[in-house]
Amino acid sequence: MLWYTSDALVRLSCGDGTSRGVVKLNHIYKQYAQGRTIVTALHDVCLEVGPGEFCALMGPSGCGKSTLLNVIGGLDHQTAGTVALDGRSTDDFSDADWTTLRRECIGLVFQAFHLLPGLSAAENVALPLLLSGHSGGRAGRLVAECLDAVGMRERERHRPGELSGGEHQRVAIARALVHRPKLLLADEPTGNLDSRQGAEVIALLRSLPRRFGATVIVATHSREAAQQADIVHGLRDGCLESGAGSATL
Repeated sequence: MLWYTSDALVRLSCGDGTSRGVVKLNHIYKQYAQGRTIVTALHDVCLEVGPGEFCALMGPSGCGKSTLLNVIGGLDHQTAGTVALDGRSTDDFSDADWTTLRRECIGLVFQAFHLLPGLSAAENVALPLLLSGHSGGRAGRLVAECLDAVGMRERERHRPGELSGGEHQRVAIARALVHRPKLLLADEPTGNLDSRQGAEVIALLRSLPRRFGATVIVATHSREAAQQADIVHGLRDGCLESGAGSATL
């Protein structure tokens, strides 16, 4: 089932929708120019993530994890290769099309929480809905449901300066979920948290496929976080290593 419904995106989509993968990457390369030197951040990456899977991309800093997530979410563009979402190629997507897709169907969680300090937790969570033109009772219900899901309903009126690091990330996850995305991308979501807070956030992310039907891809250097995933793909020097179940870590 096609999970992005914008007329522009349907018009630009060129696949037949028959692939079972929510995300399918075919021979992705990403290169940057640094002066006269060409740096290869991603080298011939092929990856498929199915509906409702919790997938971890694991590796040290600089291995290409964040770059790969950015390519999947359209925040950066590959030098070569194809990104397909729900069986549709994104090759012809404009920046405006990617913006629409992220607003409607993709949730993003970052290591830096990116909460607006002048807004309450509930107001931060509501931002994606307001930017999409949604307000009123339904928007309020969606915000309340997401804050409940992350255990932050009782803190909904508190501003970021009154919240702990773990609470910041819970609010950020609620914000990423409020528009009910089918795909959630989390880049080092435990990087700024202590071990206890990090474990709580990973457990929360692990519950999202069951509770919301979302496919989750997490980039992490934490073995403990990766152990919660259905499948783990290692990245080293921009190359994707073969996937393994979390039990093998």
